[in-house]
Amino acid sequence: MFSLPKTVAAAAFSAAVLAAPLAHAAPVETPKPKLVVVISIDQFSASLFEQYRADFHGGLGRMARQGTVYPSGFQSHGMTETCPGHSTLLTGKYPNKTGIVANDFYDLATGKKTYCLADPSVVLANDPSGGGRLASPKLLMADAYGDWLKAVSPKSRVYAVSGKDRGAINMAGHKADGVFWLETRFGMTTWVSPGEDAKAKLAPVAAFNAKLTADQKKHPFTWTYGDKRCAALEDDYVTGGRSWRAALPRPAPKDEATATDDLSVSPYTDRVTLDAAQALRDEFKLGDGEATDVLTISLSATDFIGHRFGTKGPEMCDHLLRLDDRLGAFLDSLDKVKGQVLVVLAADHGGSDFPERLAQQGYDAGRVPPTQWLKDLNAALRGQLALAYDPLVQAGGIESLYVVGPDGKTPTAGDHARITTAALAILAKRPEVYAAYDSNTLFTMAPPPKGTPPDEISVAERMRRSAYPGRVGDILVAFQPYQTPASAGATYVASHGSPWNYDRRVPILFWWKGGPARERVLPIETVDIAPTIAAVTGVPVPADVDGRCLPLGAGPGC
Repeated sequence: MFSLPKTVAAAAFSAAVLAAPLAHAAPVETPKPKLVVVISIDQFSASLFEQYRADFHGGLGRMARQGTVYPSGFQSHGMTETCPGHSTLLTGKYPNKTGIVANDFYDLATGKKTYCLADPSVVLANDPSGGGRLASPKLLMADAYGDWLKAVSPKSRVYAVSGKDRGAINMAGHKADGVFWLETRFGMTTWVSPGEDAKAKLAPVAAFNAKLTADQKKHPFTWTYGDKRCAALEDDYVTGGRSWRAALPRPAPKDEATATDDLSVSPYTDRVTLDAAQALRDEFKLGDGEATDVLTISLSATDFIGHRFGTKGPEMCDHLLRLDDRLGAFLDSLDKVKGQVLVVLAADHGGSDFPERLAQQGYDAGRVPPTQWLKDLNAALRGQLALAYDPLVQAGGIESLYVVGPDGKTPTAGDHARITTAALAILAKRPEVYAAYDSNTLFTMAPPPKGTPPDEISVAERMRRSAYPGRVGDILVAFQPYQTPASAGATYVASHGSPWNYDRRVPILFWWKGGPARERVLPIETVDIAPTIAAVTGVPVPADVDGRCLPLGAGPGC
């Protein structure tokens, strides 16, 4: 167990080559699915897939050994966060077309930070009073595969589940029949628009939620080792001045709020999400009819655990092995589907481990405390430009900076130009900054030649693909590799969001029962997923997508 990534990848590649059909074998038939299941594992980097690949014997193992595996899939944009990453998976478009540039952006019209899917006109089904984060697909500026499908097949059903609203909404698109995400100790919730009935909108998951809350009371989840081999990774660390031990079980929560939070940051989140997906499939008999149906599943626990505990400790080890087992049971449940099932697995982004552990392993890794870093930048700008107000630049995320006026809103054209020019010059001299880009320059930058591999595009091009006018910052910052723009706290030690391959590179797998075992080592992109699914289901693809169709077999398709 815990083989080195290169060793695992080489062994898996050799196995795939040996298992692949010989040149004279019959051509692989293109799948003709009646149910398309698209799974995103949040923060599931290609390196994590490679590290544990030999130890996966459940669902992940089945897909890796019996499916078409692209070990080098890429999110091709620069600001690799959950919201923009999910927006690429089934739209076939980069964030500069989906409009989902980051988890949060700064709204110059209001002078406030805005959530990527914010919609103040809706309420949550679990809180009709208007509490909680209010989100809907309103800000998603592209249609998803489910929308394309429904345009030509009105009888098709589209359902989505996730541990996060942004995981469910972005993959479902605008016309889904049900979009649900987990509110711990409530169950699955959704948004409710004016005039809609909350109870009716929750009806598809009402029975599931009732069973879930009853099970939580009878069988509370406690995170202990499911596989004791993971205990070999236990160790002591100091992050942000806090000493802690990477180990299971986790210490008992001090109060109810902590208990709820700790429940989310555990394998429980993905177990419940897969249970909900299975319940929806069974309730609506998805895949049993004449029309093609879609079920999207975004599994959030890997991201929650990666942020709190890092990616290379016993917590991530135990979680991934549990997830592999649960995915195996989920794939088994799909045997009941009357039609063929195509399962696609990818990720919204990758991630790196926390810098203190990386530094112990010999990497030049460190932290960029975002609050202080922004204060220092504003102080330097005020001193240089003799402007009295503060701040001169605000942040959506620290990689996306917005030039503001004295009221925190749009500045005068003259001040905008002066502040932008000065900020770019200051950032160019900062050792922790790889490069800073004027977004107006990115908007007019010519794309690379058609066919340029995603692992060879420039950092500037990666940032261009994150630049949507009116939402992205005036200045985009790419920090040096392994420089983490996040402080370390009790609930947050590691992050992602950079334009570097450890945050961009993810596995992409296509699996159907009886399909081929193939390893395709050349790089592809997450925007290729939607056109590929569309081809095998006979759905027209919008002309302006960025992705391309990948041939899954012989016959109709690409």
